Amino acid sequence: MTSAPSDSVFTASDTRAKDEQGTPFSEQSGGPIALKILIAGGFGVGKTTLVGAISEVRPLRTEEQLTDAGAGVDDLSGIERKATTTVAMDFGRITFPDGITLYLFGTPGQERFWFMWRDMVYGAIGAVVLADTRRLADSFSAIDFFEQRNTPFIIAVNCFDGTRRYPIDKIRTALDLDEQVPIMLCDVRRRESVKQVLTTLVQHAFNEDTR
Repeated sequence: MTSAPSDSVFTASDTRAKDEQGTPFSEQSGGPIALKILIAGGFGVGKTTLVGAISEVRPLRTEEQLTDAGAGVDDLSGIERKATTTVAMDFGRITFPDGITLYLFGTPGQERFWFMWRDMVYGAIGAVVLADTRRLADSFSAIDFFEQRNTPFIIAVNCFDGTRRYPIDKIRTALDLDEQVPIMLCDVRRRESVKQVLTTLVQHAFNEDTR
């Protein structure tokens, strides 16, 4: 997995989270803001890698080795080389230059751990649903979960090496999503790419809250 860089605080001014009028949210609130974000999606889609790529602190991980007990239960189609899985959550933190701190909670992707999502979503402003076009149906459970709870979310399609790229409109149709749900392509190994994902979610969540 990607190690967290020691200097991974946002420094570029264009990453400041703003509303539709371009006003930074920290200026609207008059001080620092702490926000909780969930990183969700199917098994093996890259949630642990995303948190590790951006966190300014050493990520807390609860990974265990895959064992024979998971045979016939965990679908490894397309991710046959995966050797570990998150059994509780991943946790990381990233600070924007304008006083917004994001606390990232990566959810377990396997169905038998979904009961934890109900507790993890409490207090979250929104979620990133990671998707893999080779296993797009694995995204449906996370999408349904957040839609049922009116939790703002975006779709971030993790562009794995060697996989076919699809236009955003085709992905939107396949996932049956409304136009207002942002969809973007990303590489969760790249810090700059993850920055854009998180910035998009914060903007979307605040804009949804003000409608």
